[in-house]
Amino acid sequence: MKNKEEKFFLVRHDVLPEAMLKTIEVKELLERGKAKTIYEAVQQVDLSRSAFYKYKDAVFPFHAMVKEKMLTLFFHLEDRSGTLSKLLDIVAKANCNVLTIHQTIPTLGKANVTLTLDISEINQNIETLIHDLKQMEFVERVDILSSEA
Repeated sequence: MKNKEEKFFLVRHDVLPEAMLKTIEVKELLERGKAKTIYEAVQQVDLSRSAFYKYKDAVFPFHAMVKEKMLTLFFHLEDRSGTLSKLLDIVAKANCNVLTIHQTIPTLGKANVTLTLDISEINQNIETLIHDLKQMEFVERVDILSSEA
């Protein structure tokens, strides 16, 4: 089922599997500069790299999702005329302000785009925005890279 709508839940930390909790620890070590690489960080918390990669885009500290006003998204797109314009149109309709855009040179008909958005005035929830972006026919992948205050 491609483009299945994502749902988010608030879950108390003591009921999460150990691998999810350690994934959050790894992300914090990397963010604070206490580890320079993912390999270093997973070694420090005794977590496999495969478990980290499985959960890294799925678990976030609650404060990171509630307080944050910036969101960085990664897109893997088909290289078609007007794709970036259409993508930015959906972002604008959600009342997000684009802070940065980075687009790679297309190769083999594909391009990567990273957008950092100010979401302080967003007029819908983040899940809806991401769902809408994933529905675009030229979007092959959307990942949340980070959110910052």
